[in-house]
Amino acid sequence: MKKALLILSIMFMTMSYAQEIKQVPQISVNGEGKVKVVPDQATISATIETKGNNAKDVKKQNDQKMEAVLRFIKKMNLDPADYKTQRVSLNPQYDYEKKKHNYNATQTIEILLKDLSKYDELMEGLVDEGINRIDNVIFQSSKLEQYQSEARKLAMKEAKLKAEDYVSVLGQKVGRAMTISDNSQTYYPQPIRYAAMKTMEVSDATAPRETLAVGEINITSNVSVSFILE
Repeated sequence: MKKALLILSIMFMTMSYAQEIKQVPQISVNGEGKVKVVPDQATISATIETKGNNAKDVKKQNDQKMEAVLRFIKKMNLDPADYKTQRVSLNPQYDYEKKKHNYNATQTIEILLKDLSKYDELMEGLVDEGINRIDNVIFQSSKLEQYQSEARKLAMKEAKLKAEDYVSVLGQKVGRAMTISDNSQTYYPQPIRYAAMKTMEVSDATAPRETLAVGEINITSNVSVSFILE
């Protein structure tokens, strides 16, 4: 009998505690923080593509052009850690009309340019030395982690301000946060095509050239927060 009473008491206390937990007044809100940043560096992906009938000759021509490109990059005084070969390929291509093989050799180099004032000089030099394909250019910030931290703080401030606005007419106050969920999406800088950038050049050859318009990038953070109401 005593054992049964003990079990009933424990069950009653557990149910009461669960009900008490469920009855804690809360408010759930979302917050967004956004930081606009002017990019201070760019990642450039550039390719040399060579075609011909003889595989050995095609590869040799491609290698010679890449050697010239690398010599030019060294003259630009870029840090060796800031450029690397990304892809190398030599592929046969069958011409069904002429019933013979051609060959296509490519080498792609990726360059991190930390001084955007050198952008025009670098791009022109790459093309002059043999680069015949600019795959993409990605503008970014060297202080990405710092700006992401700022965006997160702004998102939390907005969430708390929203909660305070909602409860200001209820005679309640926003207490401590119960749960915080980070809903931010991974930041991926958007590449732009070099061909598109060329359209930004001034049509009048006598006017100052303006081939680069980096604009701004948005670094955004989104959070969901549940606050206790007091």
